Amino acid sequence: MSKILITGGSGLVGTRLTKMLLDKQHKVVILSRNPKNKNSFKWDVAKNYIDLNAFKNVDYVIHLAGAGIADEKWSDKRKQIIIDSRVKTANLIYKTIKENNIHLKGFISASGIGFYGAITSDKIYTETDDSGSDFISKVCIKWEAAANLFTNLQIPVTILRTGIVLSKNGGALEKMNTPIISPLGSGKQYMPWIHIDDLCNMYIKSIENNLTGIFNAVSIEQHTSKTFSKTLAKSFNKPYVGINVPSFMLKLLFGEMANILLEGSRISAKKIEKNGYSFRFKTLKKALNNL
Repeated sequence: MSKILITGGSGLVGTRLTKMLLDKQHKVVILSRNPKNKNSFKWDVAKNYIDLNAFKNVDYVIHLAGAGIADEKWSDKRKQIIIDSRVKTANLIYKTIKENNIHLKGFISASGIGFYGAITSDKIYTETDDSGSDFISKVCIKWEAAANLFTNLQIPVTILRTGIVLSKNGGALEKMNTPIISPLGSGKQYMPWIHIDDLCNMYIKSIENNLTGIFNAVSIEQHTSKTFSKTLAKSFNKPYVGINVPSFMLKLLFGEMANILLEGSRISAKKIEKNGYSFRFKTLKKALNNL
């Protein structure tokens, strides 16, 4: 069994991943600004500080730290926080590992399907496609560049470009589960999604099967905002209204951030399937019923 150090361990994915790793007899420690138990260690990015005890006998680092993309409107200050919370944290880990000659079996980092840009098209994006040029793309480019630094230390790197994570404990699904459910904008934009357990199992597979490289972490079933909303309403027994929420209203409420709600293309999951991953939740209906 492996010992894993997780950043962002108290977040939505980190909390679930920690439990699933422990259930499989792995050991888990986390980096925290406010450590609360013997399995959490302090770090302070502003002061370039990490408790070196956190790395004792660690085999893998899973980097999940990052301010929520859709938690606040994107002011210039918020944009910088979104970037720094991902990049500066990774850079601090890199610097610490390099300076202290710490050996790892792998560095595994989250990223987002936003890498390809907030765009609605007929294209199905694969891991070899170019990045977009909007803000969310730039975040992912810098995020992944920080992760790829670890290859300079001969540490294998795995990056999971993640779609909309569906979980029963907060996250996107909580925001979508409104009293009345309607599509957003045109309703034609795609919403690449993944059940949180499938996502966590991809991280576990990266460890247990030495999965390295870049992978799209999205489900194989593809939905538009319209079909997603219909399935959501039916699964949660909520009224579905086919009158779309107007784009201008979302732009008024969320500003530039509305783009990630109003645009979206299909993302391929074939690469991770070809590398031996078998989805537990292949359909949105099955995922939502489970949640």
